[in-house]
Amino acid sequence: MPSLEILLTTVFLVLGPSPAPRAITLTAADRVAVHADYYPASSAGAPIILLFHQARSNRGEYRSIAPRLVARGFAALALDQRSGDARWGLSNQTVDGLGHSTGYLEALPDLEAALVWAQRQAGATGTVVVWGSSYSAALVFLLAARHPDEIDALLAFSPGEYLAPEGIVAEQAARLDLPVLILAPPSERARAGAIYQAVSSRDKKLEIPRQAVHGSSMLITERNAAAASIWPVVDAFLARLKPTGTSHAEEHPEPD
Repeated sequence: MPSLEILLTTVFLVLGPSPAPRAITLTAADRVAVHADYYPASSAGAPIILLFHQARSNRGEYRSIAPRLVARGFAALALDQRSGDARWGLSNQTVDGLGHSTGYLEALPDLEAALVWAQRQAGATGTVVVWGSSYSAALVFLLAARHPDEIDALLAFSPGEYLAPEGIVAEQAARLDLPVLILAPPSERARAGAIYQAVSSRDKKLEIPRQAVHGSSMLITERNAAAASIWPVVDAFLARLKPTGTSHAEEHPEPD
């Protein structure tokens, strides 16, 4: 029977080291400096996933999620939105620079800045995916409705009517015609289901895992013991957007 050391060495050789994020700074339309971690893909022209965090959080929410997405053939940009705080052992650098955390809707220019950046990276024929968590899972519906020709797919973890006026998220969801995946824990079924019902696209899916926590944290084992059972749903949705010629590493995604 192989030793633990041999097994760990084999896993490392197959997967390679987790990609180290590269710190970048974007400029929002109102001149606010928006900080982010960029996880480049192993090949040029890969689809880009824009990762937005939940309330009182930061880009660290995706420190274990983004490497898995890279292993599946995607590039990823994890934002520090201006509505957030210190968490995951990291500060929210955008909030630090601004001097205070804002309301949820005020963070929309940060998402807009990330989309502008992604469009420049992807080019006219590139694929851009938006991914929201909690309040940003509401904001991505507004973002996609504003930019229907610039966003190719949307993932929303624990979306709801977190924004004013009440009903604005469903109203914007009704304008969408793109692939949509919504995930939420059982306690949020009604809230997420209302957004799902409002989405006009026929290409939509609502997933309510039996064991999950709020937001993208449902994919982090340290936050949700059943994270491994949820990942296949996300992988299946994203597989439709993967470039041809996937790497060997993509066939062996990093452990959660």
